[in-house]
Amino acid sequence: MAQYNYETQSEKYEFISGQHGGYYRHEFIDHAYLYNLYFPPETVFTSFKDQIHDIVLNYPVAQDALAGLIGNLIDQPAERIVVGNGAAELIKIISGHISNKLIVPVPSFNEYTNAAPTGQVVEFPLEFPSFQLDIDKFAAEAIMAKADVAVVVTPNNPTSMLVPKSDLIDLAQKLADHECMLIVDESFMDFAHNPDQTTLEHEIERYPNMVILKSMSKAYGICGLRIGYMLTANSEFAEAVRKGVHIWNINGFAEEFLRILPDYRMEFVESCKQVRIDRDNLYKKLCDIPEMTVYKPDANFVFCRLPDHAQSGPEVTRRLFIEHNMYIKHCQDKTLPDPDRYIRIASRTDTENCKLVEALADVIGLNKVDVS
Repeated sequence: MAQYNYETQSEKYEFISGQHGGYYRHEFIDHAYLYNLYFPPETVFTSFKDQIHDIVLNYPVAQDALAGLIGNLIDQPAERIVVGNGAAELIKIISGHISNKLIVPVPSFNEYTNAAPTGQVVEFPLEFPSFQLDIDKFAAEAIMAKADVAVVVTPNNPTSMLVPKSDLIDLAQKLADHECMLIVDESFMDFAHNPDQTTLEHEIERYPNMVILKSMSKAYGICGLRIGYMLTANSEFAEAVRKGVHIWNINGFAEEFLRILPDYRMEFVESCKQVRIDRDNLYKKLCDIPEMTVYKPDANFVFCRLPDHAQSGPEVTRRLFIEHNMYIKHCQDKTLPDPDRYIRIASRTDTENCKLVEALADVIGLNKVDVS
């Protein structure tokens, strides 16, 4: 512990809560970060080991070749793809350098707002308390604000709710005549039921103002490799984003992962099935906590409103860590009514999820909850 300048569990919490990663070094159960625990398989790491000298000693390929690797994976032409050092790099380019006025439903992933210059973001509140997106109202607000970029995260973070595909197509059509690009962030789409039928990747050719953005960290369990991509049939928008990335923005390990990933399609599909099973079981167990409002999830995490008698989200999060060495995400920094009453819980294995529910019930002052 001295290496990280903390001596007690409370001090450890204060340190961890100010970090954005590196959690594996600190020996606690991470129900905060959102990634697939069942992928990649061990043979992927063996491949890295076998190639490590070439990977470390040589320059990785540039953007055109990387786009081809992603294109091979998702069956799309390379010219429609821009590969980023995680989706965060692409978000920074779009929010910070391309968009003049961006609109995003809230609560949502904060980076779209954080990456934009002050005064260039309109936050559109989701319907409360359902947190559903009213497409008609959102489109009207985007048009009135003269937004040139509208963002929808689906499934949304932190609510874990999917926006219907038909609604997003309708939204793209409503915005098309107003020079507004629709960014659909599908970073958690692989955890939804029937993702192949829900994704809009197959629709982009019909909607030139539509852009798909995807972080691969979540679904593929590769947070440390930092890979994300953007897909659009709008060549002008693609080129504008492409100009914003560095010539070698992706490292050799990420390149090697993209090269071998097509060999693991079946393993990936099966891993996402297991994530859905664990997630659905976690949802059911959380629903057994009296007076807890639990929103039905489509991603690999569950969004909850704490019972009125419970302490605040930040305090519950702190106590879970100090008393049970488990870390969840409170939503105090999100834009929504009563943000300190909401928490987000990442699904892990079924055993870990059961322990989390028991610990949460203990912290909020309930008797033992049946997690069988």
